Amino acid sequence: MLLLGTGMRRGEALGLHWTDVHLPEKTLLVRWNLTAVNNSRLYLGHPKTKAGRNWVSLSPRVAAALERQAALALTDQLPDTPLEGLVFCQPDGSPLRPQSVLTELRRRSEEIGLPRIGVHDLRHTAATIMISSRVPLAVVSKTLRHSTLSPTVNLYGHLLPYAARDAVTAIDKALDGADRKHPTRPPQHHKIGRLETECHAVTGCHHAAITCPTNASSGPAVSGRPADEHRRDDRI
Repeated sequence: MLLLGTGMRRGEALGLHWTDVHLPEKTLLVRWNLTAVNNSRLYLGHPKTKAGRNWVSLSPRVAAALERQAALALTDQLPDTPLEGLVFCQPDGSPLRPQSVLTELRRRSEEIGLPRIGVHDLRHTAATIMISSRVPLAVVSKTLRHSTLSPTVNLYGHLLPYAARDAVTAIDKALDGADRKHPTRPPQHHKIGRLETECHAVTGCHHAAITCPTNASSGPAVSGRPADEHRRDDRI
C-alpha cells in the first residue's frame, strides 16, 4: 500500500525508519535507501539526489496502513517505548531483502488473479493514476521526487493526450472571447469589391482589377490585393 499510495521506490520503503514517520501530520521523510549490492550484501545509504531526500504526504488510506504496521511493531516492544528501527523488517529487526518484496508481491498477485508485475510497476501505476486524474505534471514530478521535470515527461509524456486537447481548447476559448469583444473585420476582398464599384460609378472603368487613373505621384495602381499584403510578415 505504501508503494502504490505514494509512488515511493522499493529501496526507500525498505530503508524507512519509524523516526521518519509522522502519522499525526500524515507525512514521512525519505532519507534512506536500502539496496542489495550485486544481489548479495545489503547496503543502507542515502537517495542519490537531493530531490529524492524529501517529505512525502500520506493519504488517509496509507496512514491507516502504517498505523496497523506500527501496532504490529509495538506488540514486540515494552510498553511506552517509542518505535525505532526499520518500518519493514524481519521479526528480529533486521532488514528485508529487496528480492523478498518481489517474491511476496508476485505471490499475492497470483492469489487474486493479477498478471506478474515488478515492484517498480507500483510506482509507475501511481504516476499513471495521477496523470490520468489530470494532476499537473509538475506536481506529479514533485510527488515522485524526480530531480527535474524532464524524467517525468520522458517516462509519462505519452499519457498526456488530454493535455494537448486542453491546450488547444484553452486557445480556442480565448479567441472566442476576443471575437466577442472585438468583432472580426470583414475580409479584405469585400473592401476591394466596394472600391471597384465606387471607381466604376465615378470613372466608368470596366476592368476586373482596379486600374482607374490616379495622380502619378500617388503611387502604384491597386492590383486586386491590398498593397500592404506585399509587406506582410511571415515570421512565426
